[in-house]
Amino acid sequence: MNGKHHRRTLLAGTAGVLVLGLGVAVTAAKAQKGPVMELDPAKFDQSSTNINNDWWPLKPGIRLTYEGYTIDDGKKIPHKITDTTTDLVKVINGVRTLVALEMDFSNGRMIEKEIAFHAQDKEGNVWHFGQLREVYDVDELVGYRAWNVDSPKGAKAGIRMPAKPALGTPDYSQGYAPAPFNWTDRARVSQMGQSTKVRTGAYKDVMVIDEWDDESPKGAFQTKWYARGVGIVRIGFKGPDKSKEEMELVKIEQLTPEQMAEARTQAIGIDTRAFEYGRMAPVAPMAAAEGAKK
Repeated sequence: MNGKHHRRTLLAGTAGVLVLGLGVAVTAAKAQKGPVMELDPAKFDQSSTNINNDWWPLKPGIRLTYEGYTIDDGKKIPHKITDTTTDLVKVINGVRTLVALEMDFSNGRMIEKEIAFHAQDKEGNVWHFGQLREVYDVDELVGYRAWNVDSPKGAKAGIRMPAKPALGTPDYSQGYAPAPFNWTDRARVSQMGQSTKVRTGAYKDVMVIDEWDDESPKGAFQTKWYARGVGIVRIGFKGPDKSKEEMELVKIEQLTPEQMAEARTQAIGIDTRAFEYGRMAPVAPMAAAEGAKK
């Protein structure tokens, strides 16, 4: 590969309720315990999808695979996640965002599928613009969550990775979406200069970031270990985390053209279905529906 990628644009949903080409929201999001970020599209340019942050680079065509376990009712359940950076682009609030596709497997069965939207500003901060998530029971779609900046009203972008993360810097919002989405994730740098060994190799000068949300028990954090030039290499926990999830990076692969085509198809399918979710009228209680007929 020569490193050059012709990025394609997602068309579905760009005029729907999930993505708005309006100005930055000014309504305060008071539910999150801490200040939210205010998005300024002027801080981004046409290279916003060239995400080369040293701690979290996103290169189209790269798939990272993580394996480990979570705890459910005291039992260890095998857990696997594949995280693919596609070459798809979606414009959100006037900013070109790069589309990532994540597949989540529990005990060998897919339970979640999502696309997430990220962009890098001129200073090198990587922003999170929202996500479209589908929940599955075996092969049946049983639920979804879809939010982007200002859709629903009050939803905010957040920082996924600061340009210059350092110890002692304040915690920061990774985005905000009000109920029923309840995205309130926050993060802070907790350790620098660590070492860790996983199946893809031994890494030095590793940074650890603690993440939590409003629903986390006090003192419970998910820990993400970042290696320069790679991104997340390990996931763990601290405190009274019920899931006690532990995962490690087990594979880094460059997708073949056929695999990339399949990733695009998967991502566009999620985006298209999310657009349809927004267009469909909500289901009314039977009594209300019967009353409307009279």
